[in-house]
Amino acid sequence: MDRKLLKSQFVLCIENSGCEDLEKRKFYQILPDEKAAQEGYLRVVDESQEDYLYPESYFLFVQLPQEAQKALVAAG
Repeated sequence: MDRKLLKSQFVLCIENSGCEDLEKRKFYQILPDEKAAQEGYLRVVDESQEDYLYPESYFLFVQLPQEAQKALVAAG
């Protein structure tokens, strides 16, 4: 199994107020960032294909099937 997939986590966007690079009802990959998490933020790879911090409350954590994860990682 691809190591990148083992570390991948995905979230579903449920809010995007003031965030032009996020789309509601879309899945996003998040990257580990313990300091940001302690402050209530997630490091998200957004529409610009860059990673930025967004409020954790804008997302729901989801567990996707491996094939869905592969497709999302490949699309990025």
